[in-house]
Amino acid sequence: MRAAVQHETGRPRLEVRDDVEAVGFGPGKVRLRMRATGLCHSDLSAMSGVLPQMVPFVPGHEGAGEVVEVGEGVTGLQPGDRVLVCWLPPCGGCPACKRGQSRLCLASLMEAGTPNFRLDGSDLFGFAGTGTFAEEAVVGAGCAVPIPDDLPYDIAALIGCGVTTGLGAALNTADVTAGSSVAVIGCGGVGICAIQGARAAGAAQIVAVDPVASRREAALRFGATEAVAPDALADAKARVTGGEGFDYAFEVVGTSATARAAYDAARRGGTLCIVGAGAVDDLFQINMFELFFDEKKILPSLYGGGDVLRSYERAIALWRAGRIDLAGLITHRVPLSGVNDALEQMRTGEALRTCIEI
Repeated sequence: MRAAVQHETGRPRLEVRDDVEAVGFGPGKVRLRMRATGLCHSDLSAMSGVLPQMVPFVPGHEGAGEVVEVGEGVTGLQPGDRVLVCWLPPCGGCPACKRGQSRLCLASLMEAGTPNFRLDGSDLFGFAGTGTFAEEAVVGAGCAVPIPDDLPYDIAALIGCGVTTGLGAALNTADVTAGSSVAVIGCGGVGICAIQGARAAGAAQIVAVDPVASRREAALRFGATEAVAPDALADAKARVTGGEGFDYAFEVVGTSATARAAYDAARRGGTLCIVGAGAVDDLFQINMFELFFDEKKILPSLYGGGDVLRSYERAIALWRAGRIDLAGLITHRVPLSGVNDALEQMRTGEALRTCIEI
């Protein structure tokens, strides 16, 4: 079976092998034939060590495909079902799930330390317990979420992470209100989806901020009312809000510097929404006086900050109604053998999302 492998943390390129085996099939598991997977920036972060991940591993967590085989005790799924991969499925029984915060469920991540691939007789892990940069993957049944027949695999894959994360940050976590002003720092695939979520919620002004000109141009196509480079954010704040600051500022990069810039861009009493996944040693600093005096709300948003299964359904409904553009997010397509081209496209900012067709 073909899969892309990261052998050591910090390596910039993946090795594509034809002799990887998907393992771990049994009770409560399903075997999936992957059809499409998106490259998310979290995959790069896991490769570089910004996000913790056991090595060697198969990256990828934003995928879609079909069920090949179901294990004992699995209900609601059968061979041939079309599914997307949920990398953080709710167990339904833990305290977080019971209080309605299913995106904080850790049950599936506890299994991420169990290898689900093998290569040359040695264990391989799947990123976030999945590993979608492979022709097949064995995952827990909760990771396989059925999708309707009219939803293409490539779009379904994006809904599995980036779309849900960006839309949910605006619609669930920040709960953007109609007529409000919004700044989005970081306009990759997730940032573009945050822009689309803010637009769907009725925001009046949406300022996109990104150092890459092509991404600023894309942000305008997806609903931003203007797009500026980072060094022009202060001027945009002055022009758009009269210097008061934005009602909502989204950080979709994952660094303390951009989080601080987003905090400064928000008005007193406004909202800073942290969407980017950063490193454990990158500390966000704020003094106690401004924290108290400015009364800004700081809201982290993990996986869209809501019930992930309902968020999938909402994304599909908005896509069907033409309220959001998901096909347009896919700016590049490569086969699995071209995965390193996809990595470079993301590093340079050339791609919003690259679909890896398997």
